Amino acid sequence: MMHKIVLDEKEIPKKWYNINPDLPSPLPSPKNPEGGENIENLPKVFSKGVLEQEMSMERWIKIPRAVRKVYKMIGRPTPLFRAKGLEEMLDTPAKIFYKREDYSPTGSHKLNTAIAQAYYAKEDGAERLTTETGAGQWGTALSLACSLMELECKVYMVRVSFNQKPFRKTIMQLYGGEVVPSPSNHTEFGRKILSEDPEHPGSLGIAISEAMEEALQYDNVYYSLGSVLNHVLLHQTVIGLETKKQLEIAGETPDIMIGCVGGGSNFGGAVFPFIKDKLDGKLDCEFIAAEPRSCPTLTQGDYRYDFGDTAGMTPLLKMYTLGHDFVPPSVHAGGLRYHGMAPQVALLAKEGIVNARAVPQHEIFESGVKFAKAEGVVPAPETCHAISVA
Repeated sequence: MMHKIVLDEKEIPKKWYNINPDLPSPLPSPKNPEGGENIENLPKVFSKGVLEQEMSMERWIKIPRAVRKVYKMIGRPTPLFRAKGLEEMLDTPAKIFYKREDYSPTGSHKLNTAIAQAYYAKEDGAERLTTETGAGQWGTALSLACSLMELECKVYMVRVSFNQKPFRKTIMQLYGGEVVPSPSNHTEFGRKILSEDPEHPGSLGIAISEAMEEALQYDNVYYSLGSVLNHVLLHQTVIGLETKKQLEIAGETPDIMIGCVGGGSNFGGAVFPFIKDKLDGKLDCEFIAAEPRSCPTLTQGDYRYDFGDTAGMTPLLKMYTLGHDFVPPSVHAGGLRYHGMAPQVALLAKEGIVNARAVPQHEIFESGVKFAKAEGVVPAPETCHAISVA
């Protein structure tokens, strides 16, 4: 019985998997609001490389050698563990596996796309990236990625998380990132929010608006998003591609795959390569997205066109949404407090290929404590949602 399955560095995927050509129905295109220029603004805020990937219908997209080199440096491939301790605690015949993306130097999966986005921005001649962050994992990853690519980084951190998680801010600053609480007085939209409510807790939608506003003001500044968009989920498929190889080594095929969802990137990255097998009739597997009951995008949101940010600077995206002006309660799973859902994940949920479950905060922490006692690994609040459903 194998407790840990480790791949050789030579087995880092050479290509990302793009699910767009394999979706059961075409992905609805982004739209401009009436009288808007949102789509026309995208080349001003995103690098050419990621915009091409956003719209691509190529099934496999080559990972640049420079990106694979950094993947190796940060510890890819990551190990897959058999949760034998948890199995024994639960007295279950099920075989439970978990992928250790926390082996990354920043502690999460976020570096997989941060490195790629910083690389393409550098290729385009950008000097600085702006972004938003909730719990701080994405801001931390982009701060490090920018440092590795010799770019400046500015992070708008949701104010409630900025106050709840001061050490995360310290790590971003250590990597060279400039961190400001959002809403802030650095942007016109931030100042507008603060004038209406000086104690506003912030939201990811507001932080996205602020970061995009700054990127639109300067030619040498690009915006970088940590989840939701197609190219972000594309970069994260290294997780699922590695997992497929590891389960083959273990002699197992998954019956159920579970991931937590905020914007959808870690979930999509883990399950998309397996969803292809299901759509091809090669795999019988259930895919479950676990979300907070306090921000129930997939379980209670509407499937419609909406903005990805609060100010309405992004194009309209077809997704499950709670409304772009939704301000979630200040629960500790800051990485899952997003009003919308990645259009690809949303489409798969609409088609019944992905199922969603919402979990209350007290239950997820109880599950996280059990997991820690059984496995010795202390999971993040976000991860605890997937553990609770499992």
